[in-house]
Amino acid sequence: ACVGVADNISDAKRLVEQCKPDLMILDLRLKGGDALDFIKTLRVEHPEVKVLVLSQYDELIFAERALRAGASGYIMKENATDEVLRAVRKVLAGELYFSDRVASALVQRTLREKPDNSRAGVERLSDREMQVFQLLGASYSPREIAEQFHLSRKTIETHCEKIKHKLSLHNAAELKQFARRWAVENMTPSQPWVTSGSHNGRGKK
Repeated sequence: ACVGVADNISDAKRLVEQCKPDLMILDLRLKGGDALDFIKTLRVEHPEVKVLVLSQYDELIFAERALRAGASGYIMKENATDEVLRAVRKVLAGELYFSDRVASALVQRTLREKPDNSRAGVERLSDREMQVFQLLGASYSPREIAEQFHLSRKTIETHCEKIKHKLSLHNAAELKQFARRWAVENMTPSQPWVTSGSHNGRGKK
């Protein structure tokens, strides 16, 4: 058996090549890149590797994105000690595994599904657009977001334009207001979900 630990995506890729693991337990906040893109890459280049996501977020939108990227399971950090062995067994057996709260939320959403234009619009955002949108909701400016991701301000402004179009918003003020309201209603943790190139991922005070 080969067991390894990595604190950034580059090292994680190297470990996968060296160890050829059956399973990877992946923190969405892994440094050095976008964890969701890494999951997508693993699905293509190493389809035999199962991915179990470890996250501090129980919102459905994060679990759904991880699963769409190719993860086989999603568990909460706060319950990891109790759940990880059960989750590992399920995932290695070829089954999907969700933390209890996420599974319950999925069932509740299915039972009371209602049209929701704002949620539908947000779910159409790409992974990078979602990250930009969340930082806008945490009161970051386009310049500050650009610094977080080591991108140009122009690139972030282009993402903002695409977000406005997908959410049917008309200007930057509407986008900022919508993002802040969405963050209040949907983000349980105090920190925005930032996985790619962020210095610390913390929301502004």
